[in-house]
Amino acid sequence: MSDFQIYLTLAVFGAVILAIAFDVIDMAVAALLGVCALIAFDVLQQADIIQALPMAGGPLALLFGGMVVARVLSKTGVFEHLGAMVLRATRGSGKRYLILLVLLVAPVCAFLPNATTVILLAPVIIGVARALKVSFVGPMVITAIVSNSAGMLTLVGDPATFLVGSSIGMSFVQYLQKVSLAGLLAVLVIVPFLPWLLPEIWNARVEVAREKSLPPIERPMFVAFAIVVLAVMVALFLVGELLPVKIVPPAVAIIAATLALLVIYGARVEPVDNVFHDIDWKTLVFLGAIFCLVHAFTKTGLLQGMSLLLHGWFGLEFILVALALLAGIGILSSLLANIPVVAASLVMTKGYLVAVEAVPETALMTGFTGWPAETLPIFIAMMFGATLGGNATLVGASANIVSVGICASHGERVTFVRFMRYGVPITIAQLGVSALYVLAFVWLAS
Repeated sequence: MSDFQIYLTLAVFGAVILAIAFDVIDMAVAALLGVCALIAFDVLQQADIIQALPMAGGPLALLFGGMVVARVLSKTGVFEHLGAMVLRATRGSGKRYLILLVLLVAPVCAFLPNATTVILLAPVIIGVARALKVSFVGPMVITAIVSNSAGMLTLVGDPATFLVGSSIGMSFVQYLQKVSLAGLLAVLVIVPFLPWLLPEIWNARVEVAREKSLPPIERPMFVAFAIVVLAVMVALFLVGELLPVKIVPPAVAIIAATLALLVIYGARVEPVDNVFHDIDWKTLVFLGAIFCLVHAFTKTGLLQGMSLLLHGWFGLEFILVALALLAGIGILSSLLANIPVVAASLVMTKGYLVAVEAVPETALMTGFTGWPAETLPIFIAMMFGATLGGNATLVGASANIVSVGICASHGERVTFVRFMRYGVPITIAQLGVSALYVLAFVWLAS
């Protein structure tokens, strides 16, 4: 690649981010224009697009499968029922509403991708906010932030976390043992910020009419089968990789989506075409385009250069590398979609570990799992930086993009700066707590 192409790639990257940040053009269109520009100048070729697909396939399959399951579950009436229960539990208190929001979102994100959780629970969050006569924008942004944070409770909760864990061969159960506590801490950090960031909602108090009975659930058999599909999805996330025929999380998501479509087809609730029509294809296209841009960035050789810089700066001080990656990836994930950021960072980090001879060159190949225990904090720090850094801005995570899209569909436009007002303070606090967790992890392991 020529110097001109390297500078062009950097310029296109910067232009796409600025266009999204200042709301110059739709984010999906901006990303696609960036890909087209790189194709036009021969930076990206057909082989590059094909090479970007394997890295993008897992997270996009998780997201697509989760969207289909969420869409089918939305037709069961369960969430209208849940919304009535949440409204009754608030007793007209905004404070109770915000705390219940955290308690409701976090457990769901343990087993469903974060963007899926936002899609599933948005009707509940918005419906209760309207009943309490408060704006739903703040709660929807907090829902995205909680979903991203709680995505760290399990390996499959956040696509960026899954990308790191799967790349080093970490199983679902191993993740629970080593990282899940950090997810819990990340969620708890959010709670003290609620009265400060959302004072008008925290202090709200209205009279809520007490319904004598909850809304009835129609089509109980359809509901039962839909819940069975969700249970199968969760069960396969837990044990799929332990079966004789290993079923990895992206495959689980596709299986669950297929079963969900079969249920809605068999129940004749609505045409299957309607389900596909309501999938958030825009988010999937945006993330796919960003993966292609990151692949172009990888081609420049700058990531390999960064690997050597890490070697020169830190040598074998893995704890310093972990903290540097936590901060660096956290900042980048606030400006770029966190999934492709972590995909690029994995290339750089693995190159660094090869350069310091912590692992053989075969570690750069897909499927290598022989990572020494002392390197684990580096990858855990990458998970923190990518997942929690994505909370800072509108484009940082797929859940943020989905949440903002839902707000727009209900008549409320959320700008880049408006999202940052909620996201940046929480993200700084979460990354600080994450750094302490990494230090504690190293200390306990030594």
